[in-house]
Amino acid sequence: MPISKTKIPNKMLSQDHFSSWLGIEIISVEIGRVKVGMTIRKEMLNSMGKAHGGISYSLADTAFGFSANTHGKYAVSIETSINHIEALEEGDYITAEAVTDVSKKKVGFNIVEVKRGDQLVALFKGVVYRTSKDWE
Repeated sequence: MPISKTKIPNKMLSQDHFSSWLGIEIISVEIGRVKVGMTIRKEMLNSMGKAHGGISYSLADTAFGFSANTHGKYAVSIETSINHIEALEEGDYITAEAVTDVSKKKVGFNIVEVKRGDQLVALFKGVVYRTSKDWE
């Protein structure tokens, strides 16, 4: 029996050790839209004392994956990119909100805004392929 589509991100997070290690929490879920958040920790900083670019990328990628899967089918990314706009510091709380802009039967196109408060700090784009396998 398929799982409720809005419960899929919670199931995914419970099985995602990397996102759990990052401290990612789910803030809100709708079909085609997921918002997650996390706090930048010391071990996430690069040699310049700023958050490693992979941190905001990973947060955005998690939001993207969760959002893409709310359509009920197993979905996998086939292309992603990010623009880093602002540097992040230890202690910053950042959020990433993924929105499915265009959804075709097998492909979805997503935009993810990463923010510190109301300030846009990164912009992520992702393309996803939906398999025929249902989430259970």
